[in-house]
Amino acid sequence: MDLTLQQLKQYDGTDASKPIYLAVKGRIFDVSAGKSFYGPGGPYAMFAGKDASRALAKMSKSDDDVCANLNGLSDKEIGVLNDWEKKFEAKYPIVGRVVS
Repeated sequence: MDLTLQQLKQYDGTDASKPIYLAVKGRIFDVSAGKSFYGPGGPYAMFAGKDASRALAKMSKSDDDVCANLNGLSDKEIGVLNDWEKKFEAKYPIVGRVVS
């Protein structure tokens, strides 16, 4: 399934009839199994329905960092992002990709 960032926003957990999606490096993961983390009120709810790549790389919960932009990240931050990506791959199904 291909989704734009605008379409991805529909899967932020606020509609209980839809799964919760989160993108990492443009790949969309179904994180519904982690609803207590990514659903409304969860500690990582700000990542749901978005590409959280930059925020994960920087270990940040700032709204400004919850985006796909990897420009200016250090090698260490890219390494952190790659580690997160592996964790998501091991735990959640990949259901699609973000398209422009």
